[in-house]
Amino acid sequence: MAKTQYYTATSIDGYIADQHNSLDWLFEVEDTDNPFAPFFQHVGAFVMGATTYEWVLEHDALLDQPIKWADYYGDTPAWVFTHRDLPRVPGASLTFVQGDVRPVHAAMTSVAGDRNIWVVGGGELAGSFADAGLLDEIILGVAPVTLGGGAPLLPRRMSSSRLSLRSSEQRGQFAYLTYEVGPPT
Repeated sequence: MAKTQYYTATSIDGYIADQHNSLDWLFEVEDTDNPFAPFFQHVGAFVMGATTYEWVLEHDALLDQPIKWADYYGDTPAWVFTHRDLPRVPGASLTFVQGDVRPVHAAMTSVAGDRNIWVVGGGELAGSFADAGLLDEIILGVAPVTLGGGAPLLPRRMSSSRLSLRSSEQRGQFAYLTYEVGPPT
Protein backbone atom coordinates (compact mmCIF):
# COMPACT_ATOMS: atom_id res chain seq x y z
CA MET A 1 0.00 0.00 0.00
CA ALA A 2 1.30 3.47 -0.88
CA LYS A 3 2.52 5.70 1.96
CA THR A 4 2.97 9.40 2.51
CA GLN A 5 6.49 9.82 3.86
CA TYR A 6 8.41 12.77 5.28
CA TYR A 7 11.96 11.79 4.36
CA THR A 8 14.57 14.35 5.33
CA ALA A 9 17.99 14.93 6.78
CA THR A 10 18.27 16.54 10.17
CA SER A 11 21.01 17.77 12.47
CA ILE A 12 21.40 16.09 15.84
CA ASP A 13 19.69 19.10 17.43
CA GLY A 14 16.64 18.83 15.19
CA TYR A 15 17.09 21.32 12.34
CA ILE A 16 16.61 20.65 8.62
CA ALA A 17 18.21 23.93 7.48
CA ASP A 18 20.44 26.49 9.14
CA GLN A 19 19.51 30.07 10.08
CA HIS A 20 19.99 31.12 6.42
CA ASN A 21 17.72 28.33 5.11
CA SER A 22 20.79 26.58 3.73
CA LEU A 23 21.53 22.87 3.52
CA ASP A 24 25.22 23.38 2.86
CA TRP A 25 25.99 21.87 6.28
CA LEU A 26 24.55 18.58 5.02
CA PHE A 27 26.97 18.30 2.11
CA GLU A 28 29.95 18.71 4.45
CA VAL A 29 29.22 15.25 5.88
CA GLU A 30 30.78 12.34 4.00
CA ASP A 31 27.87 10.27 2.73
CA THR A 32 29.06 7.12 0.98
CA ASP A 33 25.95 5.04 1.62
CA ASN A 34 23.01 7.34 0.87
CA PRO A 35 19.68 5.46 0.57
CA PHE A 36 17.92 8.25 -1.38
CA ALA A 37 18.04 6.59 -4.83
CA PRO A 38 16.36 3.36 -3.67
CA PHE A 39 13.82 5.44 -1.71
CA PHE A 40 12.96 7.63 -4.70
CA GLN A 41 12.35 4.61 -6.95
CA HIS A 42 9.11 4.09 -4.98
CA VAL A 43 7.95 7.74 -5.18
CA GLY A 44 5.08 8.61 -7.52
CA ALA A 45 4.62 12.27 -6.47
CA PHE A 46 6.28 14.71 -4.13
CA VAL A 47 5.61 18.01 -2.40
CA MET A 48 7.73 20.77 -0.93
CA GLY A 49 7.40 24.25 0.48
CA ALA A 50 8.49 27.43 -1.26
CA THR A 51 11.67 27.85 0.80
CA THR A 52 12.83 24.34 -0.07
CA TYR A 53 11.99 24.90 -3.74
CA GLU A 54 13.88 28.21 -3.82
CA TRP A 55 16.93 26.65 -2.18
CA VAL A 56 17.00 23.82 -4.71
CA LEU A 57 16.58 26.31 -7.57
CA GLU A 58 19.49 28.42 -6.37
CA HIS A 59 21.79 25.68 -5.08
CA ASP A 60 21.60 23.64 -8.26
CA ALA A 61 21.17 26.58 -10.69
CA LEU A 62 18.11 24.82 -12.09
CA LEU A 63 16.87 27.77 -14.12
CA ASP A 64 20.15 27.78 -16.04
CA GLN A 65 20.51 23.98 -16.06
CA PRO A 66 16.97 22.54 -15.95
CA ILE A 67 18.23 19.12 -17.07
CA LYS A 68 19.45 18.67 -13.47
CA TRP A 69 15.81 18.53 -12.29
CA ALA A 70 15.16 15.63 -14.69
CA ASP A 71 18.41 13.98 -13.57
CA TYR A 72 17.28 14.13 -9.93
CA TYR A 73 13.54 13.56 -10.19
CA GLY A 74 12.82 12.30 -13.72
CA ASP A 75 9.25 13.09 -14.71
CA THR A 76 7.83 12.53 -11.22
CA PRO A 77 5.20 15.23 -10.62
CA ALA A 78 5.90 17.76 -7.87
CA TRP A 79 3.69 20.20 -5.97
CA VAL A 80 5.06 23.35 -4.36
CA PHE A 81 3.16 25.14 -1.60
CA THR A 82 3.68 28.88 -1.95
CA HIS A 83 1.99 32.25 -1.52
CA ARG A 84 4.40 33.87 -3.98
CA ASP A 85 5.01 33.73 -7.70
CA LEU A 86 7.99 31.46 -8.22
CA PRO A 87 9.91 30.69 -11.39
CA ARG A 88 9.14 27.36 -13.02
CA VAL A 89 11.92 24.91 -13.87
CA PRO A 90 11.58 24.41 -17.64
CA GLY A 91 10.32 20.92 -18.46
CA ALA A 92 9.56 19.97 -14.83
CA SER A 93 6.12 18.62 -13.91
CA LEU A 94 5.32 21.29 -11.29
CA THR A 95 2.06 22.45 -9.74
CA PHE A 96 2.10 25.53 -7.51
CA VAL A 97 -0.56 25.43 -4.77
CA GLN A 98 -1.60 27.01 -1.50
CA GLY A 99 -4.08 26.37 1.27
CA ASP A 100 -5.27 23.09 2.74
CA VAL A 101 -3.05 20.03 2.19
CA ARG A 102 -6.04 17.65 1.91
CA PRO A 103 -7.08 18.37 -1.72
CA VAL A 104 -3.43 18.47 -2.77
CA HIS A 105 -2.83 15.10 -1.11
CA ALA A 106 -5.86 13.69 -2.94
CA ALA A 107 -4.49 14.94 -6.28
CA MET A 108 -1.05 13.54 -5.50
CA THR A 109 -2.52 10.19 -4.46
CA SER A 110 -4.43 10.00 -7.72
CA VAL A 111 -1.28 10.67 -9.76
CA ALA A 112 1.03 8.47 -7.65
CA GLY A 113 -1.17 5.37 -7.93
CA ASP A 114 0.46 2.55 -5.98
CA ARG A 115 3.67 4.54 -5.43
CA ASN A 116 4.53 6.62 -2.38
CA ILE A 117 4.19 10.35 -1.81
CA TRP A 118 7.29 12.12 -0.57
CA VAL A 119 6.96 15.19 1.63
CA VAL A 120 10.35 16.85 1.05
CA GLY A 121 10.14 19.80 3.42
CA GLY A 122 9.92 21.97 5.25
CA GLY A 123 8.93 20.92 8.68
CA GLU A 124 5.82 23.08 8.83
CA LEU A 125 4.51 21.52 5.62
CA ALA A 126 5.20 18.01 6.93
CA GLY A 127 3.43 19.02 10.13
CA SER A 128 0.38 20.12 8.16
CA PHE A 129 0.19 16.67 6.57
CA ALA A 130 0.54 15.08 10.03
CA ASP A 131 -2.13 17.39 11.50
CA ALA A 132 -4.53 16.30 8.73
CA GLY A 133 -3.82 12.61 9.43
CA LEU A 134 -2.14 12.25 6.02
CA LEU A 135 1.42 11.36 7.08
CA ASP A 136 2.27 7.66 7.41
CA GLU A 137 6.01 7.73 8.07
CA ILE A 138 8.84 9.98 9.12
CA ILE A 139 12.24 8.87 7.83
CA LEU A 140 15.16 10.79 9.31
CA GLY A 141 18.78 10.79 8.21
CA VAL A 142 20.44 12.19 11.34
CA ALA A 143 23.70 13.91 10.40
CA PRO A 144 26.62 14.23 12.82
CA VAL A 145 26.32 18.00 13.16
CA THR A 146 24.58 20.51 15.39
CA LEU A 147 23.33 23.83 14.01
CA GLY A 148 22.15 25.64 17.13
CA GLY A 149 19.15 27.08 15.29
CA GLY A 150 17.40 27.25 11.96
CA ALA A 151 14.37 25.55 10.42
CA PRO A 152 13.01 22.95 12.86
CA LEU A 153 12.48 19.36 11.81
CA LEU A 154 8.81 19.34 12.83
CA PRO A 155 7.65 22.52 14.57
CA ARG A 156 4.82 21.04 16.59
CA ARG A 157 4.25 18.59 19.36
CA MET A 158 3.63 14.97 18.41
CA SER A 159 3.39 12.66 21.37
CA SER A 160 4.90 9.21 21.55
CA SER A 161 1.37 7.78 21.28
CA ARG A 162 1.44 8.84 17.57
CA LEU A 163 5.00 7.79 16.78
CA SER A 164 6.28 4.24 16.68
CA LEU A 165 9.91 3.43 15.83
CA ARG A 166 9.94 0.88 12.99
CA SER A 167 13.65 0.74 12.14
CA SER A 168 17.03 2.23 12.85
CA GLU A 169 20.31 1.71 11.06
CA GLN A 170 23.70 3.25 10.63
CA ARG A 171 24.81 4.20 7.11
CA GLY A 172 28.22 5.78 7.14
CA GLN A 173 28.10 8.78 9.46
CA PHE A 174 24.28 8.94 9.42
CA ALA A 175 21.73 7.28 11.68
CA TYR A 176 18.50 6.51 9.81
CA LEU A 177 15.35 6.34 11.90
CA THR A 178 11.94 5.38 10.54
CA TYR A 179 8.82 6.16 12.56
CA GLU A 180 5.28 5.13 11.76
CA VAL A 181 2.90 8.05 12.33
CA GLY A 182 -0.51 7.35 13.83
CA PRO A 183 -3.63 9.47 13.40
CA PRO A 184 -4.10 12.71 15.31
CA THR A 185 -5.86 12.39 18.63
